[in-house]
Amino acid sequence: MHSFRLRVRALLAAVPLLSAAGSVRAELYSFYVIGNSPNAVNAAIGQSQLFFEVTAATVGGNSGVKFHFTNTGPAASSITDIYFDDGHLLNLASVTNGPSVLFYQQQTGNPVTPGNLPGGSTLNPPFVATQGFSADSNPPVQPNGVNPGEWVDIFFTLKNGATLADVIADLAADPNAWNSLRVGIHVQGFDNGGSESFVNNPAPVPVPAPAAAGLGALGLLLATWAKRRGRHQDAKARTM
Repeated sequence: MHSFRLRVRALLAAVPLLSAAGSVRAELYSFYVIGNSPNAVNAAIGQSQLFFEVTAATVGGNSGVKFHFTNTGPAASSITDIYFDDGHLLNLASVTNGPSVLFYQQQTGNPVTPGNLPGGSTLNPPFVATQGFSADSNPPVQPNGVNPGEWVDIFFTLKNGATLADVIADLAADPNAWNSLRVGIHVQGFDNGGSESFVNNPAPVPVPAPAAAGLGALGLLLATWAKRRGRHQDAKARTM
C-alpha cells in the first residue's frame, strides 16, 4: 500500500516536468488602433480579429523567428502593409504567402508604399519603420492582402546570440528603450471603405498551451484514479 502511494505521487510530480520539457515557446499578439480619429467600427474589427504569432523557426538552414499574421474574420478587412520598428531583428529574410495572399518584401528599387506606417507619427515615440523590414501586398492591394481566414508569414534571421526570448522581451519593452520592437499593420477593405493602422499590444494574448492543457488533464485523471484506488485498497484492508 505504501509503495503504491509513493508510485502515484511520483507520477503526479512528473506531470509539470513533462509539460515544461515538451512545450514549444510561441506567443500570440493582438493590436490596438492608432491615429488621430480612427473609425470605432473599424477599430473594433481590427482589435478583435487581427493577430500575429511569433515562434522560433528555421528556413533554408537559417535560424531565426517567424511572425505568422492571421485575419480570423468574419468582418471584411485586409492587412495590406506590415512594418517593424527596430529591435534585435537582423534582416527580413523571406515572406511566405498563404493561399490567395500575395505579399512582397521591401527591397532596393521595390519600396513598400507607403514607406512608413500611416498614423505612426501620432505615437510617442513616433513609429519609424526600420529600413528593409517592411512588406506589403501587390496591387490590387486589398484582394492580395490578408483577408478573413487568410495568413502570411514573415521570417527574420537574428543578430549573433539573439534568441526568440530576446524578441519577446523587445516586444514588451518600453517604446523609448533602445531594444524596443513594435509591429505595425495598415488595414484596408473595411465595409465602409475606410482604412486604419494598428500597433501590437506589448503583452501577449493569454492562450493555454495544448500540451500543457493535455498534461493537466492527465494529472487530474491520475489524481482521481489514485483516490479511487486508495479507497479500494483501504476497503480491502478492512475486510482482511
